[in-house]
Amino acid sequence: MGLAQLYQIRGRVGRSDRQAYAYITYKRDKLLSEIADKRLKAMKEFTEFGSGFKIAMRDLEIRGAGSILGEMQHGHMDEVGYDMYCKLLDEVVKEMKGIDIKEEQDIQIDLNVSSFLPDEYIDNSNQKIEIYQNIALCKTNEDIENVTDEMIDRFGEMPKEAENLLQIARIKNKCRNLKISKISQKQDQIVFMFEAEYFKMEWVDILLKKYRNQIKFSPAKDPYITYKIKNDVLEEIESFLNTIEM
Repeated sequence: MGLAQLYQIRGRVGRSDRQAYAYITYKRDKLLSEIADKRLKAMKEFTEFGSGFKIAMRDLEIRGAGSILGEMQHGHMDEVGYDMYCKLLDEVVKEMKGIDIKEEQDIQIDLNVSSFLPDEYIDNSNQKIEIYQNIALCKTNEDIENVTDEMIDRFGEMPKEAENLLQIARIKNKCRNLKISKISQKQDQIVFMFEAEYFKMEWVDILLKKYRNQIKFSPAKDPYITYKIKNDVLEEIESFLNTIEM
């Protein structure tokens, strides 16, 4: 049976004021297929209220989607993932409509900060990849908050390394808005590299008023600002970006 049938069964075993249970079991020594294992894990992970949509989306990724413009009942969605599939489809539709597609800016972040998902927090490699993909797809602070809530709900309180990973995702979003192409760290110095055509000289005045001798502006083909940090790296970077984003 598929996930839909199993949930239909679970929804019908109890009625009104009568509570009932449905136990979905399999033999201990039985070798499960990869797809069956993924479906069972999906049912185990998504147990909170309102999980029906998440389970449906996971099932869609597992079995693959049909061709929207044809009669095929399966496709390559399971190879690239649902979100990437939607992104590629959106790009093709825009191209057919003659809409110019701007290449997404690649923000380089090179900091002396530990930012990853520890094995002690998420030990399943597939789940790790899924979370990394979700974080990479975040375009707004709201997206990041949604991923944060999902991680806490599924895996518990986050370790510092995972918090850093999400904070770097927020910093990348700010860099994308401010047209900052790279942030790098050299000891206690943080270098912000800007795209020349979008750089605003008024930012330098604003930063000088707040940080005084902590910053140094270097005009060049691609202008950059050097900032001397004093405390937490990520917190100070985010505060720096907030100053010129206002």
